[in-house]
Amino acid sequence: MKRVCGIILLLTASLSLAAQNRYVDSCMVHIENGDTLYMAWLHEVWVYPPMRFRNKKQERFYWRTVRDVKKCLPYAKMITKDMEYADRQLALLPDQKARRKWWRSFERQLFRKYEKDFRGMYASQGRMLMLLLDRETDRTSYDLIRQYKGKTAANFWQFVAKLFKNDLKEEYDATDKDRITERVINLVEAGQL
Repeated sequence: MKRVCGIILLLTASLSLAAQNRYVDSCMVHIENGDTLYMAWLHEVWVYPPMRFRNKKQERFYWRTVRDVKKCLPYAKMITKDMEYADRQLALLPDQKARRKWWRSFERQLFRKYEKDFRGMYASQGRMLMLLLDRETDRTSYDLIRQYKGKTAANFWQFVAKLFKNDLKEEYDATDKDRITERVINLVEAGQL
């Protein structure tokens, strides 16, 4: 009983403080007709059945996927923002020559921004980045290269990817083959993993 009384006393004291300060921690306080209401924004909470691994190989795959998503998801979001910016800028330029000149400059800037981080990635993280870009933009890596660099460059990089047993035309499929990846992405974005 003493513990309950202490908690109630603590809550009433915090209510009176909130009414005076209007903000308590990260909560906003709204006072209406003498009533104090706490308002807070909460992240979504994802509830999945617990992972049951049949063998060590499945468990390694899952934790490798977690590692790769945690590393690549922020880059996929940054690259998506860079692409949106580039699309807006290219739409404002009057002719093809000006677009090409601006694109070369922007490409050098992107290279300087991301080169060091991308050179330190594993091959599986590069593949994950391609899948996450497809998830964020609804366009495969092949389509993105073709849009910005042309069909010849896209075919060249597709050939290079095939040499390393990869595919730039691979699409992200959240309902079937990439469902584990989608689960990990949801948990990472919600801060649960």
